[in-house]
Amino acid sequence: MEEEKNPIPEEIASDVTQGLEEAETPQKNYLQMTLSELVSEFEELAKSEDRMQRHKEAETIRMAFYRKLAKEMEAAGYSSKVDEPGRYEEEVFENEQAEETPAQEPSNPFVAIEQGFKSFYSAYKRERAEYNRQQEAEREANLTQKEAIIAELKALVEKDEDVNVSFPEFRQIQDKWKSIGPVPATQARNINDTYHLYVEKFYDRVSIDRELRDLDFKKNLEAKEAFCKQAEALAESENEVEAFHQLQKLHEQWKEYGPVDKEHRESIWERFKAATLIVNKKYQAYYEDRKAAGEANLAAKTALCEQVEEWAAKEDLDREGWNAGAKAIEEIQKAWREIGNAGKNNQKIYDRFRAACDKFFTAKKAFYGAVKEDMNANVEKKVKLCEEAESLASSTDWNATTDRLIALQKEWKEVGTVPRKKSEALWTRFRAACDTFFAAKAEAMKERKAAARNAASERKGKARSNEGSRRERGGKSPLEQLMDTYRRKKQELATAENNIGFFRNAGALLAQMEAQLEADRAELARLEEQIRQKQQEERSNG
Repeated sequence: MEEEKNPIPEEIASDVTQGLEEAETPQKNYLQMTLSELVSEFEELAKSEDRMQRHKEAETIRMAFYRKLAKEMEAAGYSSKVDEPGRYEEEVFENEQAEETPAQEPSNPFVAIEQGFKSFYSAYKRERAEYNRQQEAEREANLTQKEAIIAELKALVEKDEDVNVSFPEFRQIQDKWKSIGPVPATQARNINDTYHLYVEKFYDRVSIDRELRDLDFKKNLEAKEAFCKQAEALAESENEVEAFHQLQKLHEQWKEYGPVDKEHRESIWERFKAATLIVNKKYQAYYEDRKAAGEANLAAKTALCEQVEEWAAKEDLDREGWNAGAKAIEEIQKAWREIGNAGKNNQKIYDRFRAACDKFFTAKKAFYGAVKEDMNANVEKKVKLCEEAESLASSTDWNATTDRLIALQKEWKEVGTVPRKKSEALWTRFRAACDTFFAAKAEAMKERKAAARNAASERKGKARSNEGSRRERGGKSPLEQLMDTYRRKKQELATAENNIGFFRNAGALLAQMEAQLEADRAELARLEEQIRQKQQEERSNG
């Protein structure tokens, strides 16, 4: 009776490897380990004798390491990327201050950790690739040996000799066949079918002693009953993927044994097939569920891609816009990491997401590069203003220097932003030069006013007696002199009031200047009163 083939769709069978890698649960909970523990675990695995058979466990450690690395880098605020082949690369991008040039990123301690792990992983992958090449070479050699055995079996079937001679030779051929390992997957079914064809021909065409034939049937039945028990145990397994994988091995082993007696031939196969159908249906249900989840995850990731692409398409963003976009994308990246695998489109959708993120952050970096250049130019401008202010700090040309410093102050306000780490130092330097000049000017004006008050007092006993002679000589009258003094004082007061607005944070100097302003205002009021009195006197005398 022909044995039924495995009723699993080709698309499901081709996904066995990926399904096993994702669904098999390791004995250790790697997600709870630290980065250093994961590196140690991988190093230990890479040194073990069975490391080539533990490649799924190696991949599990790799995924746990990169997931842990990305989370810890994000928590520490580092602007970096980790390079995890074939998976979502956890990213934490730079987040510059809105008002200044972004600060240089400090030395990233996670880089050494990631490079250490990658060195172990790369060496393992190279060894694994070489191992796979050797395995493939062995399978090709096994194929050659099995083809030779089939040729022997064919020749034995075509011989016409006594069973006592042919049957022991037949047993030797069977033993040799069983001792040879697997062949390339593309040739496995064909080579097995050919082998069993000649086994059947041997049983059918060679006259075999009933006792020997029954003994052979009995041994085959015992072996196949054991396979049935194993298949039935797999049907009860909670791990659908592992059960499916183990079932494939049982099917291969089943094919290695010859037929059983006709009485049990159909029943033993039906028993094995029944367990097979249960395992296959459970795996197919798992596959369908995973496929549906992958489609849902793909839809969710597509929506996130569209959000990042919308940000990446924006043009002419200012600093607030770039920083708002960076924060938004960082939140989108967090959401991305919470979404599971998107199935066969996982790599494609990841490439789309990564491209959009790279586009945005590359443009943002270029923007801040231009901002940095502008700030450096502004630093040079303010340094020149400081140098000119310092050259004027010791000047005694009070009026001209005052006008020039006021002009420099206006220029300072018009210069754009400079880096924060230089801004305070430049401002302190510029203000110190201005403070030095205006403090000296305030002291000089104080002395000048004192001298002027003394001179005014002396002139007041002589004003009337000299008034007539001054007029005869064409000199200014006391009233005219008062008016000149008033106008000059009023101009000085206006200048001082303008300057004091620039020195709001000048401390003791500011208090001194405000006191002087009060004195100047009082002096101006006194002059106004003197002018009124002088005008009344002239009207009375006139």
